Amino acid sequence: MRPTEPLQRQETGLLILEQSGPCLSIGINRPEKRNALNDATIAALDDAMSDLPDGVGAVVIHGIGEHFCAGLDLSELTERDATEGVLHSRFWHRAFEKIQFGRVPVVAALKGAVIGGGLELAAACHIRIAERSAFYALPEGQRGIFVGGGGSVRIPRLIGVARMADMMLTGRSYSAEEGYALGLSQYLVEDGAALPKALELAEQIARNAFMTNFAVVHALPRIAEADPAAGYITEALAAAVAQSDREAKARIRAFLEKKAAKVKRPD
Repeated sequence: MRPTEPLQRQETGLLILEQSGPCLSIGINRPEKRNALNDATIAALDDAMSDLPDGVGAVVIHGIGEHFCAGLDLSELTERDATEGVLHSRFWHRAFEKIQFGRVPVVAALKGAVIGGGLELAAACHIRIAERSAFYALPEGQRGIFVGGGGSVRIPRLIGVARMADMMLTGRSYSAEEGYALGLSQYLVEDGAALPKALELAEQIARNAFMTNFAVVHALPRIAEADPAAGYITEALAAAVAQSDREAKARIRAFLEKKAAKVKRPD
């Protein structure tokens, strides 16, 4: 269900931002281009994630219209030398790093095309909810280009190097159901339900202790990639910092005083 607080809406032309309580939704607003990403849209995403309003505890990224994002807008692709190409890729990297390693967790609501740079964008988010209309592809091999938005780092960690290579070499695409089974999304919902579900989860996430969310976003992926010895000490430090926070102490006290709900078996 959607948060009940009044929406605060801002349209930049390329993005539609709506804040309801602790949740901020960012809609990519290029439906006539299947929400393909040009440099101006990447810059707008960078700005939005760099300057989150006070009180925002979670972000939802989605696409306006029938698609999440069809990737790089090839109509704006210009000839670049190697130096310009590296700098352009790093421009995308900086924007997507602010999603993956920003101040708050980010949920992606996926539908229709999740292609190329759109899949790279989705992979930078922490939770992905896919409607049955969603489909995934990496057509860079057929276009004579290579992923440049961090996909070669993030996507293999979701589905493995071999599957990503197959997608790029052969043009293979995956349906929403196949992507859910492979790990491209953590939730699979009916058409029209991804954004409401994303807002519901974002509201739930925003109620967590800030320091715990911050540790999940920043420490957890680095621990998972570290050697075990470094991972254990990093985990110990993150746990100590999180539990020393005043909010954590209040929540534990509430649980011990039977004022907090217990974890229950799923229905």
